[in-house]
Amino acid sequence: MWIRRASYLVLILLAVTGTWVAWSMISALPAPPGDKKQQQKETTRLTLKPDICEETVFEGARAILCVVDPKTQGIALAYRGPGGQPYGSVANFVAASTDNGRVPVLAMNSGMYHADMEPVGLYVENGKELSPLNTGDDFGNFFLKPNGVFFLRADGHAGIMETTAYAEAGIAPAFATQSGPMLVIDGAIHPRFRPDGTTKYIRNGVGVGADGTVVLAITRDPVSLGSFARLFRDVANCPNALFFDGAVSSLAWGTQMEIDAGEPAGPIVAVFGKADD
Repeated sequence: MWIRRASYLVLILLAVTGTWVAWSMISALPAPPGDKKQQQKETTRLTLKPDICEETVFEGARAILCVVDPKTQGIALAYRGPGGQPYGSVANFVAASTDNGRVPVLAMNSGMYHADMEPVGLYVENGKELSPLNTGDDFGNFFLKPNGVFFLRADGHAGIMETTAYAEAGIAPAFATQSGPMLVIDGAIHPRFRPDGTTKYIRNGVGVGADGTVVLAITRDPVSLGSFARLFRDVANCPNALFFDGAVSSLAWGTQMEIDAGEPAGPIVAVFGKADD
């Protein structure tokens, strides 16, 4: 009986040892090429992600919020390249900037445009007005009044104002882009937004906090205008925020396109390392 039990014990030990050896051999095998490429891609993505940007999930949708202090970091708007032609996409702008030795921390589309790539509303670059303020009425998101203007003064002061208020304020900006609709107006959601409309897109926009910081946001998942507005008000704590666009929204981190809609872009907002770059 003892011999039979000992034999059973030996068999059990051999089975366990064999399983352990087999598992060790499997564990030592290299990861499939696809998995390794995905790991490398994720590592690169995390390396390029700017410290000023954070990922969040709000009302079930993923979003990226990038908080910029215009007094310590440079913010600029760009539209046309050195040859006078529109960049046409965030990727083209990043490539051109990199070729000139000025890699942006991040860049995204920042205003609506006509079929010929001309801005729909006000556009000011380096103190020069390239497109006038648009106070007219028409169809589409830009004309979902109130719309507004995001502007930067030469001293780094940033602001967002409803279009009529901006027209009356007599501001002489270094950079400005008009878009619409306003998302948040003095702490209140745009009055014409439904709580959660059925039209949902990947969207991007800009907000300005009470402390003067600029918040650039883009969603990874499709959201309604109402949800996007609440993201600025309730998460980013921006009393004023402006919609840039939807469906064409794109974001670059450094030289890498993090979100690329593959669509044309008119005006582009870029963040650089220092305000005096």
